[in-house]
Amino acid sequence: MINSNGVDGRNESCSHCTKTAVVRLTDPDRRLCAEHFISDCEERVRRAIQRERMISDSDRIAVGLSGGKDSTALLRILSRIFSSCDDDASSETDASENGATRPTADLVAITIDEGIAGYREETMEAAAALVSRFRIPQQIISFRELFGSDLDDLLKGREEEACTVCGVLRRRALLEGARRAGATKIATGHNLDDEAQSVLMNLLRGDLPRLVMDTASGYPDCFIPRIKPLLPLSEKEIVVYLVVQGAFTDLPECPYAHTALRGEVREMLSSLEVQYPGTRQRLISARDDVREIISPDETGLQGEGAVTRCRRCGEICSGEICAVCRVLE
Repeated sequence: MINSNGVDGRNESCSHCTKTAVVRLTDPDRRLCAEHFISDCEERVRRAIQRERMISDSDRIAVGLSGGKDSTALLRILSRIFSSCDDDASSETDASENGATRPTADLVAITIDEGIAGYREETMEAAAALVSRFRIPQQIISFRELFGSDLDDLLKGREEEACTVCGVLRRRALLEGARRAGATKIATGHNLDDEAQSVLMNLLRGDLPRLVMDTASGYPDCFIPRIKPLLPLSEKEIVVYLVVQGAFTDLPECPYAHTALRGEVREMLSSLEVQYPGTRQRLISARDDVREIISPDETGLQGEGAVTRCRRCGEICSGEICAVCRVLE
């Protein structure tokens, strides 16, 4: 059985039925079989969407789908909650039994091909298989099409900047895909661990503007709001969610991942979470409290002036030259 901080060998029954539990969760403490764990994860995401008013019935959601575990879980869960083209009718049956009307929202998958040799090919195949199974339209955007070069070529001689360069370009590519798809929201697969890591990284960098920026309102260069439905789930929970459904695929790690500060922060937070359970959630809650006190618009923390258009590419940005044009220099 898997618990919140690791694996133990105990055989215990599910808190809701007589089946053997596969996971033990805290806050509140409960042991869940595979079926009830799947329902628990999906219900937590559904409640977060409802509580934060992330999605309305009129929305068309561009789901960032890399083919990795987080985006795979995101598309599966959103499909079960919203799509009429779910390959598993059980979620609709559950809604009927509970007297609930299943919400509707259009989903479209946006897959970015950065052009990373020996890595992206496998994840692209996984993404294609998933959208085919769930019968969800897919928009593929490549760096070569959009920026004229693959990421491998762009990073020659500047590999240490890999995650910064890729992050900036991926955001633009995802935005372009969402525009082409006519999307009203962009959903990304950021989980509890990702969000806590971002908070700590911004603190370590002293980047207060990014710390208080609320992406639900859109980035300075993007007025399509971004949502993160998987924030209630930890990385470990997402892995188990996929494993118990036979949907986890062990794909290769990005070859540039070792160059990132995030890797060190990930290890640090994992250790702290074991020693001090709840560390990740407290970091995020503290960030949210800071957002209530400090607003970039009110304090001028953006530091780049009013929203305008990049004098090179014409995209909306908060300075003379947008981040994409700067990294492509």
